[in-house]
Amino acid sequence: MLRSGEGRRGAGAHLLVVGLGNPGAEYAGTRHNVGADVISLLVGRHGGRLRPAKRERALAGQVTLAGGSDRVALAVPQTFMNDSGLSVGALVRRYGIVDPGRLVVVHDELDLPPGRVRVKEGGGLAGHNGLRSIKAHLNTDAFVRVRIGIGKPQGRRDGVDHVLSRPAKAEREQLAVAVEEAADAVEMIAAHGVAPAMNRYNASATS
Repeated sequence: MLRSGEGRRGAGAHLLVVGLGNPGAEYAGTRHNVGADVISLLVGRHGGRLRPAKRERALAGQVTLAGGSDRVALAVPQTFMNDSGLSVGALVRRYGIVDPGRLVVVHDELDLPPGRVRVKEGGGLAGHNGLRSIKAHLNTDAFVRVRIGIGKPQGRRDGVDHVLSRPAKAEREQLAVAVEEAADAVEMIAAHGVAPAMNRYNASATS
């Protein structure tokens, strides 16, 4: 991905976990922001704090996850979704991430039913503009993804309207559970690696 130490600023991290979303209160609670919600949950679980990282156009911080000794960087880009790669590329350099397998991107997924969580290493982008931007800036799609299903729009509803809207109560409750599970998946990846997390969360996967 990058030459070791290229453009690095500050302390490195064992793992960089990025939750995708759009900045601003008007997007809080929308389907497109579930990745960012996972980062907020992890920060709260582990007593961390996200601070503005202006050069990286992100909110970022580091924590030590329970049961581990390695530092994990957590970040939420403050670019809009379609420009996520601008922030992620800079975050990768900041934290000295050379192996794309040490980058975990948490994001919403139209191709999964609401509330389903899956772990994936590399592969296609499923039409997700945030992932497309990250691939373009890193020149690789080999990073790890934690995918949170939000389902496809019903009827003639536009996909953009679907991802940028807030779900009704029943789906909101499903997504709240999924955010918890996705945070658990990130912790498993950090502690045990991607393969055990895939075995745990993809056991009944059909997509």
